[in-house]
Amino acid sequence: MLRRLHAEQPDSFAFTPDNLAWAEAQITKYPEGRQASAIIPLLWRAQEQEGWLTRPAIEAVADMLNMAYIRALEVASFYFMFQLQPVGSVAHIQVCGTTSCMICGAEDLVAVCQDKIAAKPHRLSADGKFSWEEVECLGSCANAPMAQIGKDYYEDLTAARMGEIIDALGRGEVPTPGPQNGRYAAEPLSGLTTLKEFDSGHTKYNASVQLATDIGDTVKRIDGTEVPLIAPWRDKSANATGKPKGKAKTPRTGVTERQNVPGKVKTETARPTPAKAEPTQGAGTKPATLDAARDGGPDDLKLIKGVGPKLEKLLHSLGFYHFDQVANWSAEELAWVDQNLEGFKGRATRDDWVRQAQALASGEGTEFSQRAKKDGIYNK
Repeated sequence: MLRRLHAEQPDSFAFTPDNLAWAEAQITKYPEGRQASAIIPLLWRAQEQEGWLTRPAIEAVADMLNMAYIRALEVASFYFMFQLQPVGSVAHIQVCGTTSCMICGAEDLVAVCQDKIAAKPHRLSADGKFSWEEVECLGSCANAPMAQIGKDYYEDLTAARMGEIIDALGRGEVPTPGPQNGRYAAEPLSGLTTLKEFDSGHTKYNASVQLATDIGDTVKRIDGTEVPLIAPWRDKSANATGKPKGKAKTPRTGVTERQNVPGKVKTETARPTPAKAEPTQGAGTKPATLDAARDGGPDDLKLIKGVGPKLEKLLHSLGFYHFDQVANWSAEELAWVDQNLEGFKGRATRDDWVRQAQALASGEGTEFSQRAKKDGIYNK
């Protein structure tokens, strides 16, 4: 299925203060240079805030993570959990249409959505309160047919009950999620045949439904204020501080122009050249370094397997520009370099940079360098 950005987009996006604190806390989970790993939770948070994933939101998240916009767009358009078009202000209904639900009446539920919301999926109802779509298996086969509304499952549905739920949501009510036919969870319709002692002493609803009813949070969107958002890896609440520990995001400077989806020229700020790295004290002995490359210019250190553009800039900032410098590192000097590769510690030893550099300095090259020159392959 081809997934495109919606034709009509808002002018801008900004996280609420609480959601921004949450997002910044998530970024601190990942080591320096790996912040892009937070792309999915941050996109999801943006969608929770707005209801759907807008282009400005995708680009704002990309800026936070220092990612090219196209990389964030690739993630957003690949995963069907991201809604790329407006959804109902009250609820977006996802009807399971896979085998178990289909044979138990999913088509009848779809017909209700078509009648009460819109004739086609991903369209808003006349009042803007609802939208719907048919999705693949949601994993509640024992309670078919079912639908996910907001965050919760409504199971053991009939067409009549689906209509009642939509009407109730439209009135501002939040129907109790879970089985709609009196079942507690997924036990046989005829009742328990084993573990009958379970019938006494348990909560009124199964765990998922009990939580939803306790906090009244079935269709409410996450805005960061629900409960303190604990970031245990930082030993702090994201809500409490509003700012994560660690380095602040480096602002981009300069302006470049590039083509952006869907065909408009977008101005994008460019990343600054990294400042001179400050070596740390620790294991090993610091090798001899240069203040700048020799007259002929720096060697292409990316021809060393394991060195990408970012590591090459880091090596330059440490004073290493040429293959012969790397080739002459002793064991103690190699240990120092490994210690000072912030975000890439141990990479020089792991990928055997010294041996590779010796071959490159002698003009022999390596299998990787020959392939990189031929195919334009560089480490990322």
